[in-house]
Amino acid sequence: MNYQTWLNEAVLSLSAADLQDSPKRDAQLILQCVTQQSFANIFAFGETALSEKQLAELTVLLARRLTGEPMAYILGEKEFWSLPLLVSPDTLIPRPDTEILVESALKIGQDCLQNQSTLRILDLGTGTGAIALALASELKPLAEKCGSILEIIGVDRIAQAVSLAQRNAERNQLTFVDFLQSDWFSRLPSDTKFDMIVSNPPYIEAGDIHLVQGDVRFEPLSALVAEEQGYADLRFIIENAPHFLKDEGWLLLEHGWQQGEKVRSIFVENNWQRIATIKDYGGNERVTLAQYAV
Repeated sequence: MNYQTWLNEAVLSLSAADLQDSPKRDAQLILQCVTQQSFANIFAFGETALSEKQLAELTVLLARRLTGEPMAYILGEKEFWSLPLLVSPDTLIPRPDTEILVESALKIGQDCLQNQSTLRILDLGTGTGAIALALASELKPLAEKCGSILEIIGVDRIAQAVSLAQRNAERNQLTFVDFLQSDWFSRLPSDTKFDMIVSNPPYIEAGDIHLVQGDVRFEPLSALVAEEQGYADLRFIIENAPHFLKDEGWLLLEHGWQQGEKVRSIFVENNWQRIATIKDYGGNERVTLAQYAV
């Protein structure tokens, strides 16, 4: 079987599975992954014969996709903020909505770098390291220009996630970002203070119908589900972040599109100031931020 014949048959199979993505694009990516050829080469040399080993690998990967497994896990990679990131079933797949959190944090970070000598940022539940590394890629040039020191730490309670984030830092030449294993703040020294804390914590309620639909079916529940109708981890972070923030430091949290009002009320209950919610690209409330003043 050659490249073009395999592509044609794979597209037919994926189309019949009705996975709501592009069957043609998925088939192309799988073929590129196995053959290590660019799409241009595959298109130009469609008559190239596939080896038995390649056909076996293609059969396995296509079967995984036909079950609905996300392409990011099949390929082992997902781009976020123009950074190629390794992904695994130990972590969430980075999503475009989280770029809203990065954009909001960048505005604060840029202001800090222009007005102080050091900027320290903590990323809670870092997963692939997507948020921490996106911030690092944008803020490091400005820090160097301003003569300021930039320190970014990402923590995750899953050892495999920490290892993956470290590999992503190396892959993107952002090795000054530190990653360590910690259940939220538990392994941070009590005297550690940050200018900004960011997090995309679990915020889905157990039993939510979306947990058995689409890509989410394959992602780790521990990174998705929280007690108290999805608010437990959001509340925990809001209540404990002040112990790890400098005076007038900021906390930015991603949350569900219907959770903005409740999250703002939790901030109010805990005496935070300048509370605001940012909408995502679909016009839904997605990120709430606030400042804590002693």
